[in-house]
Amino acid sequence: MLTPRSLPKFLLSVVVTFLAGGSAFGVEQTCSVRVGELRCEYLKDPLGIDVTKPRLSWQLAATDPDARGQQQTGYHILVARTRALLDHGTGDLWDSGMVASDHVVYDGTSLTSGSECFWKVRVKDEKGAVSAWSEPARWTMGLLEQADWTAKWIGAEKVFARKEGWPPPDNDVPDPWLRKTFTLDGAPRRATIYVASVGYHELYVNGTKVGDAVLSPSVVNYRKRARYVTYEIADHLKQGQNVIGLWLGVSWSIFPQYKTPDKPQTPMVLAQADVELPGGRSLRVVTDETWRTHPSPNTLLGVWDFMHFGGELYDANKEVAGWCEPDLDDSGWQPAKVYSPNLLLSAEMIEPNRRIKEIRPIGVEQIKPGIYRVDLGVNVTGWLEIDLRGQPGDTIEMKFSERSTTDMTHRLRSKYVLGPTGAGMFRNRFNYFTGQWITVEGLSYQPKLEDIRAWLVRTDYEQAADFECSHELLNRIYNTTLWTFEDLSLGGYVVDCAHRERMGYGGDAHATTECGLNNYQLGAFYTKWSQDWRDVQGGDSAWGTGGDKAETKDTVESGNLPYTAPTYWGGGGPAWSGFCVTLPWEIYERYGDTRILVENVATIERWLAFLETKAKDNMLVRWGGEWDFLGDWLWPGARGVNGDTPETLFFNNCYWIYNLQTAARIAEVLDREDLASRYCARAEQVRDAVHAKFFVPAENSYVNGLQGYLAIALLVDLPPEQLRPAVWRRLEEEILITRKGHIHAGITAGAFLYKTLLGADRQDLLFTMANKTTYPGWGAMLQNGATTIWESWNMDNSLCHSSYLYIGTWFIEGLAGIKADPQRPGFQHFIIKPGIVDDPSLTWVRAHYDSLYGRIESDWKIDESRGLYLNVTVPPNTTATLYLPTTDAKSATEGGRPLSEVGSLSHSDTRASQIVLELQPGHYEFTSSLAVLGKL
Repeated sequence: MLTPRSLPKFLLSVVVTFLAGGSAFGVEQTCSVRVGELRCEYLKDPLGIDVTKPRLSWQLAATDPDARGQQQTGYHILVARTRALLDHGTGDLWDSGMVASDHVVYDGTSLTSGSECFWKVRVKDEKGAVSAWSEPARWTMGLLEQADWTAKWIGAEKVFARKEGWPPPDNDVPDPWLRKTFTLDGAPRRATIYVASVGYHELYVNGTKVGDAVLSPSVVNYRKRARYVTYEIADHLKQGQNVIGLWLGVSWSIFPQYKTPDKPQTPMVLAQADVELPGGRSLRVVTDETWRTHPSPNTLLGVWDFMHFGGELYDANKEVAGWCEPDLDDSGWQPAKVYSPNLLLSAEMIEPNRRIKEIRPIGVEQIKPGIYRVDLGVNVTGWLEIDLRGQPGDTIEMKFSERSTTDMTHRLRSKYVLGPTGAGMFRNRFNYFTGQWITVEGLSYQPKLEDIRAWLVRTDYEQAADFECSHELLNRIYNTTLWTFEDLSLGGYVVDCAHRERMGYGGDAHATTECGLNNYQLGAFYTKWSQDWRDVQGGDSAWGTGGDKAETKDTVESGNLPYTAPTYWGGGGPAWSGFCVTLPWEIYERYGDTRILVENVATIERWLAFLETKAKDNMLVRWGGEWDFLGDWLWPGARGVNGDTPETLFFNNCYWIYNLQTAARIAEVLDREDLASRYCARAEQVRDAVHAKFFVPAENSYVNGLQGYLAIALLVDLPPEQLRPAVWRRLEEEILITRKGHIHAGITAGAFLYKTLLGADRQDLLFTMANKTTYPGWGAMLQNGATTIWESWNMDNSLCHSSYLYIGTWFIEGLAGIKADPQRPGFQHFIIKPGIVDDPSLTWVRAHYDSLYGRIESDWKIDESRGLYLNVTVPPNTTATLYLPTTDAKSATEGGRPLSEVGSLSHSDTRASQIVLELQPGHYEFTSSLAVLGKL
C-alpha cells in the first residue's frame, strides 16, 4: 500500500505554453498561471490502463510571461464518468476539493474494468487566486481481473518447427488472418476491444485498419506475460453485418527464449470486444473456436533469432480481396485453433510504435546488370515501401546493408512476388530493417527515387530537449547520437542493435539511459522496461540456449538475472544484471517517481542476495562460463572475451559497490533505514577489500590505470580521502598525456567515465575527448562517414549500436548545465551550471530540457571581451540553483540591474569563479565577467 511518502513528486507539473479553456465557475482572471498538458501515468489520454490508483499530472503556464515567482499552492480535480457531467462541474467519481499538496494519486470511487474517466483540474497560485479549469482530459480502464476475460487464445493450426542447418532454413509459417462476423441491430454508443497477442498484430474492422500504430504490442517476455492493447472501434462499426479481422505476425512468437511447454511456437491472439448499444443493451465478441483463419500473403523470412531476423516475403498471388470485409464468404477458411498458454495479462501502458520520420533516398545506381543499389543517405531502423512492376510471378529481392561495399549485412532481406497485374508495392508489416543501402534484384528497369520510401520506426515518445552550439563537430555528434538512440528504441526497450541481436542488454543500457532521459520523455517507456527486468529474474535455468527449461524455485539463486530483458539471451556480467538496481533509481531521479522504487525494491534485494553467494573475502569471485563475467566491453583495441582478467574483477567489484550504494539510497527514500544501513556497511567492507587488493601506490592508480577503471573507483569512493586528489591527477594524465586527449574506454567503463566526469563538472576533459577527429572517438566515426554511432571504436561490426551513446548526456547536463538536484529529485528544484570551456571554437550554447514541470532553458554566449551572457528560464512551480560563472561578482547583473536589486533571486554563496544564486520561476538575463569552470 502506498504511503504519502511513497507518492511521486512528479505529479504536479508546470508548462510554458498552453491555451487553457474558460471557466465554468466564473473564477477570477488574476491567477498567475493557467493549466494544461494533463497526463495520466505519464501518458496523454491513455486507453485501457490497469493501474487502479493512477497518478495524475499537469503543467502550468505563466499568464504574464514577464512575471516571476509563480507557484501552485493547491489543486482541485474533478473526475467524472461522462464528459457531460464533467462539463457541468460534477465529479461523480472524484471531487478532490481544493487540496494544498503536490502529490496527486487518484483517490475517488473504486474504478472498474472498462470504465471511462473524464477529468480536469484548476489550481491556486502563490497569491491564493484560482485559475480557470483546464481543458478536459480522459483515461479509460482496461480489464483489471483475469475473470474479466471470457475470450480464448486462438491461432492457426500450423506451428513453427526449427530445422537444422546453417544458416537455418527460413520460417515457413505464414502470418495468419483471423476473422469473425457479427450483427448489430443499432449503431453502437461505445465499443472497445482489448487485444493481446503472442507476436505482433494488426486490428481491422470492416476493412479498415484501426489506428496508426505499427508492430503492436511492445516487446514482452512471452515466457511469463502478454500485454493487451486497447482500441476504441465504435466509429468503425455500423448497424447490420460487421467483421473484426486480426492479422498476426509470426515475429516474437518463435523467438527461442520464449518457447515453453504450454504454448507452441506460433502466433496467437486473445481479443474481447465490448459493444454498448442504445437502450442499455450490450454485445460481447470474443476470440474462440468460431473464428475463421486463413494464411495471409505475408511470411517471415528468417527465424527471428540472432543473425536471422531476416525480413518478409509477400506473395501478391495469395491475396484475398476483401479479406476483412463483412460480405466475404469465409466458408472455405479453417476454424481457428484454441490454445491455452499460461500467461499473465497486463495493459500496454506505453506509447505505441509508429512511423516517425519519412526518409527519401538520395541516389539509385546500377551496380551490375539488373541489380540496383539505393542509398537512403542515412543508416535507419524502420520500414521500406517500394513500388514494383514486372512480369506476373517475378520475385524481387531487397537486401539491406549498413555498408556501401556489401549487398547485405546481418542477413536482412525481404522479397516480393508480383501478382497477376504485374505491379505491386512491397511494404513492411511485421518486421523491420536497419541499413543505409538497399540492393534490389529482379527488376528489368532502374527504379526511380520517387518509387522508394522508408520510415524511421520507434516507440512514439516525445522529444524533451534540444541542443545547438557554435562548434559544428559537437552538433553533429549530438544529432548522430540521438538519431542512433531512436534507431535502437523500437518496442519499449533499448536494444544493442536492431539488426543482428535485438536484445535489451543491461550493460549497454548504462551507456544509453541517461542519454535517453536527458533528451526524451521516457517515463512510460522505462517503467515498462523496468517491469521487463522484474519478469526475467530467476535462476540460471530460466534462460540460456534451450529456451524450454523449467523455472528455478524461489531460492537465493533465483535472485540472479539474465543479461538482457525482456529477451534473456546474450552474454554479460554484474553490470548487465545489476541494471535492475540502476534503472529505477534513474527514473526516480528524473521524475521523482517513488512508485517505481516500491515496485522494484524486492527485485533489488533478491539480486544483491544472489551476489552474496558469489563473494569471498568481501569481494566477488569469478563465476559462470565464458560469457558470464564481462566487465568493460569494446574499449579501443579490445579483442576476445575478458571475463578472466584482473581488470574485469576490479571493475565488477566496483560495480557491486555502485549497486550497494544505489540500493542504500533507494532504501532511504522508502524509509527502510535498517536495509539502507546494511547496504552502506556492506559497501564499506567491499570498498576496503577492493582498494587493498588493486591499488597501485607507486602510480596512484588501480589495476592497469585505464580511464574507466580510475573513474569508477572515484565514483564509488574507493580511494581514501587523502588519496583522491592523486587519483584524480592520475586520471587527468591518462586522458591528456597517455591517450593524448582521446577516450580510451568501452561501453560500461566508458559510461562510468562520463558519469564521473560529469559529476565533477570536468567539462574541460569531456570537451577534449569529444573534440577529437582521430581514432578513437566519435569524431573519427563521423570523419569516416558514420550516420549512426558504431559498435566498436575499431570501426568494425555493427554500424548502428548502443555502445557509446553516453556522450548524449553531456550536452544537456554538461555544456548547457541543466541538471537534476540529487537532493531533490524530480526537477521541482533543479540546477543550472553552464559548462563553459576555455576554447575559442565554443562560444555559445542554446539548449532546453522539458521537465515534467515545464521547459527549462539555458542559453549562454561569450563575447570577444570575455563577457558572459546567460539566459535562463525557470518554469512555474519550480525553483533553481544557478552557478553563475564570473571572475568579478560585483559586475554581475540580471536584466541590466545589480543582483542585489533583483527580488526574485537570492545570493546563497560565493565560490571561486562563481556566484551561487537561488531563482524563483521566470525568465532571467544575466551578464558577468567570465570564469572557466571545471578544473580541480
